Amino acid sequence: MQPTITTDRLQPFWAIVIVFLSNFCILVIELIAGRMMAPIVGVSLYTWTSIIGVVLAGISLGNYLGGKIADRWASRNVLALFFALSALGSMTILASLAWVGALQALDLPIIASVVLIFTAVFLLPATILGTISPIVVKLTLNDLSQTGDIVGKIYAAGALGSIAGTFATGFFLISTFGTRHIVWGVAGTLLLIGLIISLSRPGRRRYTYLGLFLAFLALSGLAWQQGWLNSQCLRETNYFCIKVRLDDENEDLRILTLDRLVHSYVDLTDPTHLRYGYEQIYANVLATVFPDQMPVSVLFIGGGGYTFPHYIEVVHPGSQIEVIEIDPGVTAVAHDQLGLPLDTTITTFNEDARHFITNLPPTTHYDLIVGDAFNDFSVPYHLTTLEFNRLIATHLKPDGVYMVNIIDGKQGDFLRAYVNTLQQTFSHVYVAATVGELGTVSRQTYVVLATQGSLDTIISTASLVQTFVPEAEVTAYLQASPPILLTDDYVPVDNLLAPVFADSGL
Repeated sequence: MQPTITTDRLQPFWAIVIVFLSNFCILVIELIAGRMMAPIVGVSLYTWTSIIGVVLAGISLGNYLGGKIADRWASRNVLALFFALSALGSMTILASLAWVGALQALDLPIIASVVLIFTAVFLLPATILGTISPIVVKLTLNDLSQTGDIVGKIYAAGALGSIAGTFATGFFLISTFGTRHIVWGVAGTLLLIGLIISLSRPGRRRYTYLGLFLAFLALSGLAWQQGWLNSQCLRETNYFCIKVRLDDENEDLRILTLDRLVHSYVDLTDPTHLRYGYEQIYANVLATVFPDQMPVSVLFIGGGGYTFPHYIEVVHPGSQIEVIEIDPGVTAVAHDQLGLPLDTTITTFNEDARHFITNLPPTTHYDLIVGDAFNDFSVPYHLTTLEFNRLIATHLKPDGVYMVNIIDGKQGDFLRAYVNTLQQTFSHVYVAATVGELGTVSRQTYVVLATQGSLDTIISTASLVQTFVPEAEVTAYLQASPPILLTDDYVPVDNLLAPVFADSGL
C-alpha cells in the first residue's frame, strides 16, 4: 500500500522555519522549568534529571501521537490547531503552579515526588509541542524520493531551534524578563504562528484564530494591568529567585531568601547582630583565633546577604575582605535592600569560586577562607572535592583557617564524606553542630574548620568548647559507615543528601 501524500503542502523553507520555532519554544520551557520550580523544590541533580526526563518523555509521546494524527488528518488547519493547543498547554504551566503544594503533601519517596511534580506541570505542554514536527514532515513531503533530504533538513532545523532556545533562555531571557513573562510570551508566540498558518488558507477558520489571538492580546493587557504575571521574586536572576522581607518582630531586620532557603538575616541598624547560629560560631572562632580587632585577610566563597563580611568590616577595621558571589543580582540586592554601603571596603567578584581560586596568583594567601556557597540542599559539587580542597590549602597562610557551613541530617552521609575528604588535605578538621548533637536532628547546620596547625587549645576555650564536637566523637561518627572520598570524578552529593530531602518534605 502506497503512503498517502497530502495536497495541503508546505514549502520546505516554511517547514524549516516552523520546526525551528516550535523546538525553540520547547527548549525555552525546559530551561525555565528549573528556575520556576527552584523556590518550590530547590535545585539539585534530582530536579534537573526530572526536568530533562519529563520534557523528553513529552516530546516522545507527542512525536508518536503527531505521527498518528499526521497520517489521518494532516493539513494546515490541523497544524494551526496544534499550535493553538500548544499555546494553551504553555499557559497551563502558570495555572498548575497553584496546586503543586498538594503534590508535595503526598507521602512519596523523594525521586517519585520530584518526578511527579514536574510531570504534572510540564508533560502536557511538551507533549503537544512534540506533535508539531511529524505533522510538518507530512505536509512537506511530496516526492518520496527526496524523503531523506527533507526529513534531514527538518530534523536539523529542530536541533538548531533547540540550541537557539537554550542559549537565548540561559544567557538572556530569564534575567531580562523573568519566568512568568517568558511562559506568557511563549504562549503568545505559538498562538501567533498558528494564526499565520491559518491565514495562509482560505476559509472561516482563520477568523477563529484571529479572534483567539486578539482575545490573547486583550488578556495580556489585563494581566499586565492586574500584575498577574508579576514574579513572586524581588529579583529573578539566572541563579536565584531573590526575595527580601521584613522580620515580623523587628522592622529593622531584613530577611533574604534565595529560592526556597532563608539565607540571611541582616540588621540595618546593627551590622554586628548575628541571627544565625552558624554565624555566631563564625564570630566566636574569629574572636578567638584573631583577637583584639586585628585586621585579617578573608576570602568569602558566597556573599548572600553579606552579613558576616560586613560584620568583619566593622569588628576588624582595616581588614582585606574579598567576596566571590556568583550572582551579581545578589550583590545588587545587598546594596539596595540589605544596608551594604556603596563605599564598602569589601571587594566583590561576581564569578564562579572554583574559577576564581584556580586563577589566583600563587603568592596570594589569606588568614581565613569562609565557605558559604551551599544554598539549602543545592550544593555546588565542584566546591566539595579533594581537588578543590587542595586549591584552598594552597592559598591559606600556614596558620590560616578554612571555615565552612554545610547542611546534613540524621544519617550524616554528606557530613562524613565531606569531613573525610577534608582530612586528606588538612592535618586538623573540627566539627561544630549548631543545634543538638551529631546525628540527632533531621536538618542540621554544621560548621567545619580545617587547618594545617592544631586549634586544640583554641577550641578548648570557654566560648567554643561547648560548641565543637570532641575529636574522639567525630572519629567514631566517621567510622560508623565506610568513608567516601569526594573527587572531581566521583561526587554523589545529591545521593548523600537524599535522606535530608525526604525528611524535609522537599
